[in-house]
Amino acid sequence: MTTRVFSLVAVGLAIGLSGCSAFRISVDDQDPEKASTITADYDQRDLLSWAKLMSEDILTAPFPRDNSNPIMVVMGIQNRTTEHIDMKALEDSITTELMNSGKMRFVNASRRDDLLREQGYQLANCTPETRNAIGKQLGAKYMVTGSLVEISQKSGREVRVSRKEDVFYQLTVELTDLETGLIEVRKQRDRLRRASKPIIGW
Repeated sequence: MTTRVFSLVAVGLAIGLSGCSAFRISVDDQDPEKASTITADYDQRDLLSWAKLMSEDILTAPFPRDNSNPIMVVMGIQNRTTEHIDMKALEDSITTELMNSGKMRFVNASRRDDLLREQGYQLANCTPETRNAIGKQLGAKYMVTGSLVEISQKSGREVRVSRKEDVFYQLTVELTDLETGLIEVRKQRDRLRRASKPIIGW
């Protein structure tokens, strides 16, 4: 009994001297592209990898045929999954990659109301020499649209120690000519991830 009591006291002193580090909150920076995944659902690695891969697919397509730097407008990527996914973040990541290539330009469709308010202010309050010309905005030639779909499948009821879940995602992005309505580019990226969760445990 004495030995056991001594051991418990020693452990208590060790924890006290270490400042209870085992119970402190620990925060470390991680590489989002290399961070491990704990579920099969959409995560930050999908956001980063899809933006990079999809932009590369678009930039290597034979588009535009006249080798110009086309003006684009993003009209949204639809979320057709069962999850709440920030599609705007995915759109922004893809368009940032495309813009940084120097091969495409984008009109700021999400800020059109702000542009109109600023132009109205300048028209009423600024001198002709300092105000920006009204009606000089460039029109987009192509629009960017797309969708993200999801198919999930869980393992059935069997005698096992873990449950498996497969989640399939398909991201589609299209570039459509606003004048003709023709789809000039359509690219797809697929991702299937399997998660194995213990039935008994944490």
